[in-house]
Parts: sequence; structure tokens; C-alpha cells
Amino acid sequence: MDLPITLQTALTQFLLFLPKLVMSLVVFVVTLYLAAIITRLARKAMVGRRMPAHVIEPLGQLVRLSIVTLGTITALQQVDFDVTAFVAGLGIMGFAVGFALQDIAQNFVSGVLLLVQRPFAVGDFIQVESFQGHVQEINLRATRVTTLDGEDVLIPNRIVYANPITNFTLTESRRVQIPVGVAYDSDLDLVEKVVIDTVTALPLVLADPRPQVSINSFDDSSINVTVLVWVDARTVMPNAVKHAVVTALKKAFDTHGIEIPFPIRTLHLMDSEKAMLSELKSSTTAR
Repeated sequence: MDLPITLQTALTQFLLFLPKLVMSLVVFVVTLYLAAIITRLARKAMVGRRMPAHVIEPLGQLVRLSIVTLGTITALQQVDFDVTAFVAGLGIMGFAVGFALQDIAQNFVSGVLLLVQRPFAVGDFIQVESFQGHVQEINLRATRVTTLDGEDVLIPNRIVYANPITNFTLTESRRVQIPVGVAYDSDLDLVEKVVIDTVTALPLVLADPRPQVSINSFDDSSINVTVLVWVDARTVMPNAVKHAVVTALKKAFDTHGIEIPFPIRTLHLMDSEKAMLSELKSSTTAR
């Protein structure tokens, strides 16, 4: 029995389409399989880098979604689907969403890069721009830092990633500078000896590298001296060192008769100003 021409045409088209459909399904199934394997490996790598659990899960989902999306597009191409228009539509939509959420997207990408590159870890003492403190948390939006004043600061990741990061925890020793002024009639050789002997005896100051004294400039009422000491950056805070050095130097200078001058300003009055001052004094005395 002969089939109608319309049915024959449909059957022929289906038989021609069937291999493409099978290939499309194979590509899609393989994509799901690869997505599962790659996602598992990515999560294992993130665990190995000690990333937080709340960060590993969304990144793992992002990896899986990216692979599935690429596999789906490839599978659709097997059945002659117009992928170009579809991708163009996704691109336009992605551009609009990205433009509206550009700050969030920048923070997200910067957060991923920070977690992968790991310039610092939770607990490290860092400085970013004017913020200095201990890192409490690193997530995909911001880095939380507790400053020395006890302030809890959330720094957007795009700011952290785009600016120089100083990680004091990674450095074993750190140099601290303490400015001091001495009187013009001071014996500078004695000043240098007293400073070196005093700061070397402090337990917070490292003996190696050796403390140094830089006599560097003349001020209005003093000769300026800079004391350079090295400390263990992992255990000692700069403010604690400055407190110890200034306190010890004040006692040592008093003992050795080294004067720490205070600013003196001399005023030269014009004749008219002297007359006004004299008249004011006379008026005050008369009262």
C-alpha cells in the first residue's frame, strides 16, 4: 500500500533528521557528564586552596553552568538550530544586565581572582589604601577587615584588587621610624650613642638588622633625628614599638642631659603696635 506523498515526505525528513537528533542528544549527555567531572575537580582544587565553603559552592555552580551552556549550544547546532541569533540575544541581554550590575560584577570577578591568587588570607594583617587591619572574611563581594581601632570595615573587592596590597604578615621583619628633635647645643655623637644603646636594650627591637640613627635636618628650634629600628612584624605592632622607644629615649635623654627643645616664636612689633599695647596696659592698670 502506497503512503500519501505528504506522509512520505515527513517520514523522509524524520529519517534524515534522526541522526542529527541522536548526535545532539549524545553531545548533551556527554556535556552533563563532563560538567559533573570538571565541577568536582574544580571544587577539589578550591578545597585544596582552603577557600571558604560558602564561596566554593557558588563557584562550583558557575563552572557547571558555564559548561552546560556551552554544551547545550553545541548540541543545538547539531540539529541545525539558529544558534547565532540565540547567542546574539543572550549577548544583548547579558550586556544590559552587566551594565546595570557592573559594580556587582566587578566585585564578583575581583573576589574570584583574590580567592584564586590568595595575596592574603583570613587572619593576615594588611593595608589597602588607608585601611589597615586584620582580615576577618573574604567573600565574593567584599573583604572584611577589623582595624586597629576596632572598626569593622567592608572593602569592595574591586578596590582591594585594583590597589596596592601590603601584607605585613608575610614579612618577618619591618622597619619603624621614630622622629626625635634635640637642641642645637647637643653633642650629636653623644646623642647617637645614647639612642643606639637605649633602643638596642629594648626587647621589642631586633638586634639584627642593627638600629640606626639618621641626623637629617635643621628645624626652627631643633636638630631633627630619625631613629630606625627593626621589629618582628608577625608579633609586634608599630605603635607599641614607638611607645616603647619614645618613653625609653625620654628617660635616657634626661639622664644624660640631652635637651628636647620646644618651639619658640619671637614676635617683632611695629611702633604703632607697641603704642597700642602700651595704651592697653595703661588702661588695664587704671582699672
